[in-house]
Amino acid sequence: MDVQGTAAAEFEPVRDAFLRNFEQRGEHGAALAVYRDGVKVVDLWAGARDAAGSSAPWALDTAQVVRSATKGVAAAVPLLLHQRGQLDLDAPVGTYWPEFKAAGKDRVTVRQLLAHRAGLPVLDRPLTLAEAVDRETAFAAVAAQAPVWEPGAAHGYHPHTFSWLVGGLVHRVTGRTIGRWVAEEIAAPLGLDLWIGLPDEEAHRVGRLGPVEEIEPADGGALKLRPKRSVTAAYTDPASLTRRAFGAIDPKPDENNPVYRAAELPGSAGIATARALARFYASTVGPVEGRRLFAPATVTLARTEESAGPDKVLMVGTRFGLGYMLHGSASPLLGPGSFGHPGRGGSLGFADPESGIAFGYVTNGMRKTVTADPRAQALIRAVRSVL
Repeated sequence: MDVQGTAAAEFEPVRDAFLRNFEQRGEHGAALAVYRDGVKVVDLWAGARDAAGSSAPWALDTAQVVRSATKGVAAAVPLLLHQRGQLDLDAPVGTYWPEFKAAGKDRVTVRQLLAHRAGLPVLDRPLTLAEAVDRETAFAAVAAQAPVWEPGAAHGYHPHTFSWLVGGLVHRVTGRTIGRWVAEEIAAPLGLDLWIGLPDEEAHRVGRLGPVEEIEPADGGALKLRPKRSVTAAYTDPASLTRRAFGAIDPKPDENNPVYRAAELPGSAGIATARALARFYASTVGPVEGRRLFAPATVTLARTEESAGPDKVLMVGTRFGLGYMLHGSASPLLGPGSFGHPGRGGSLGFADPESGIAFGYVTNGMRKTVTADPRAQALIRAVRSVL
C-alpha cells in the first residue's frame, strides 16, 4: 500500500499505524490528519476512493460522508450562538421554536436537547428519505413527537432525530439553515472542505461508502468486537428503542445517493476530508492561523459531562457533553478531557485540549462498529505513544 502525504518525524509511528490498518484491519480507502497546537503534523491518505467498484485512488482532495461525526460540527453551532449571546442553553427549546412545545415538551431545554436527554430518539412514524430531506416536514415531525421518557430523567443517543432537533432550533434562532450557517461561519473562515449539504460542484470529489470485511485486530489492543447479547438483541428487535432510533428514516437511505448527500442532515450526512475535521477541532481549542472558534468557557461547556451511564438507545454506558461524546469506555478518545464524535462504521473527529491534539479520520469502509472502530482506536494509540 502506497501511503501518500506527510507526517512530522516524531509522528512516524502514526504513519506506521495508518499503514497497518490496510494490512491488518481490512481498510480500503482512508485519510488521517492530526494537528498539534494549531499546526498540522500528520496528513495522510491511501487506498481507493470507493469502497467497492471504481479503483480510482484516494486523492489529496477526496472527501467522504462521515456519518455521525457530523454531529460534532453541528454541535458547534448552538455553542457558538450561546457564545455570541444569541441562545440560552437553559431556556426551553419552545422559547425559540414555539411549535416544539407540543406533546408535553414545553419544558425541554436546549441543554437537554444537546445532551441527548430530550427523550426524542424515535419517531412514531418514520420518515421517508423525501420527507427527511424536506426541512419543514422533518422539523414538524419532531416538534409533534411525544418524548419516550421524561425529558431530563435519562439519556439515550438520538442518531437521526438530532438532525432535525438541532437543525430546527438553529433555523428558528438564526433564520439560516444549519448547513448554510456552517458554510458561512465555520467552513469558509477556516478554509475547510466540509459540508452539511453537498454542493453540486463538489460532488465529483466524494468517494463511495461500502462495507468492509470484519477482521479481528492482530495486536489485541482494540476493544472487544463482539457485543453483549443485550446489545445485539436491541439492534435486531424491531420494537426496541435502538432499532427504532436508527430506523427513523425508513427505508434505510443509500448514503451514496446524491439526494442524501445534498441534504442538510447535521446528524448523519456531513461530508468532509480528514484534514477538515482535524482543522475544525484544532480551531475549537486554540488558534489555527489566527482563527479560533471556541472561547475557553465554550470548550468547558463542550466537554463538561451532562449525561453518563446506561444509554437507553446504544445499550452501553456513554458520556456526553453538549452535543459531544466524551472520552469513556464506549468511545475512547485520547484522554479524559477529550471531546468529539465518532461516525457509525469508522470516521472520527475530536480535540484534546490538554495535549493540543486535534484528530480527523475518514474512511469509506464501513464496519458494524458504532462508537469505537478498531482502525480509529489503533490510530489514537499511535498518537498517544508519541506524546
